Amino acid sequence: MSEIAHFINGQIVNGNSSRRQDVFNPATAAPTLMKGEFSENVGSDVDSHMIRQSLGVCVGITPFNFPAMVPMWMFPVAIVTGNCFVLKPSERDPSASILIAEWLKEAGLPDGVFNVIQGDKIAVDRLISHQDIKAISFVGSTPIANYIYTTGTAKGKRVQALGGAKNHMVIMPDADLEMATNALMGAAYGSAGERCMAVSVAVPVTEAVADALVQRLVPKIKELKIGPATDTSSEMGPLVTAQHLQKVAGYIDAGESEGADVVVDGRNFKQDKQGYENGFFIGGTLLDNVKENMSCYREEIFGPVLSVVRKNSYQEALDLIHGHEYANGTAIFTRDGDIARNFMQDVEVGMVGVNVPIPVPMAFHSFGGWKSSIFGDHAMHGMEGVRFYTRIKNNNHTMADRTSPKPRI
Repeated sequence: MSEIAHFINGQIVNGNSSRRQDVFNPATAAPTLMKGEFSENVGSDVDSHMIRQSLGVCVGITPFNFPAMVPMWMFPVAIVTGNCFVLKPSERDPSASILIAEWLKEAGLPDGVFNVIQGDKIAVDRLISHQDIKAISFVGSTPIANYIYTTGTAKGKRVQALGGAKNHMVIMPDADLEMATNALMGAAYGSAGERCMAVSVAVPVTEAVADALVQRLVPKIKELKIGPATDTSSEMGPLVTAQHLQKVAGYIDAGESEGADVVVDGRNFKQDKQGYENGFFIGGTLLDNVKENMSCYREEIFGPVLSVVRKNSYQEALDLIHGHEYANGTAIFTRDGDIARNFMQDVEVGMVGVNVPIPVPMAFHSFGGWKSSIFGDHAMHGMEGVRFYTRIKNNNHTMADRTSPKPRI
């Protein structure tokens, strides 16, 4: 695996590729990660030891938004722990999976260890019901995550299925407001909001903080440079499909009709770059005075729409987070060490940031939320990934020389 990691890292060295490649580095430590346990004389002349063994054939079903990074959360750990791997990428962007397969083959991985199957739900259903498949990893929406988890486990498969999110960022009165504003711009509108770690809810504490935050956000959102990826000046690109564009615009419509203030309206954006006029573009959107019963708050929009939910105290902000069905990631911006520590301890969310807007862990730790953001007992990569792709076997045995003559010295 070390040779393969070196090759893959070399292939994707250009650009900001660390999140795609950094699972390979801890995976090369497989001898350490796979080590077992040993106890001597657990009974009369009996020793006991535990080992980790591979499962067999494992499947990864991955989303459109990160067609290289998300598969790389899965297959390096699966393969290095002794399994074969089948990748079923999103049918919306299938080419990255083929490139990964070509790189692995060129790096010397034997045929049949890493495999790619293209397709839609028919392919998914065939994979999760196949008798030879032992484990399934999934990243996508919560309804599909729940379907794959319930279907897969009912057929005796081990399943880790990561679902949707509605990530909150609390801004306390003592926060560095300029820092918080800049953090929100990247967290809410980066990748056009099409990522499960996007911050889609800002929770300013006190009306004064809310007013100041909105005042700072408005000009920055209006100045976002929206265009195709071929234009290096673009800060935000299009959405993935025309259908999804309509869905995101529909959430803005619903928020407006339910009483939210549309402070910056992305529905008005028109792409004037030649050749891209009919692209699936929408502008950054800011909704203020959003309430908990609104669909734009309750549901995952997966687009560049930031909702501002105003609260009067830290406890109200915490209660808001705890009242939501999703618990993937969250953040708080504050200068108060006690508040920061209490938030890290108290908040019921899987990944937490303090003055960090998108708290994605490094790959030697594990990625995963709580509640309806994950189905299954194991998060992705890190030691959780090793535990997911292996099972333990306990061996008890008598001492080898118990009845044998002692060797001559």
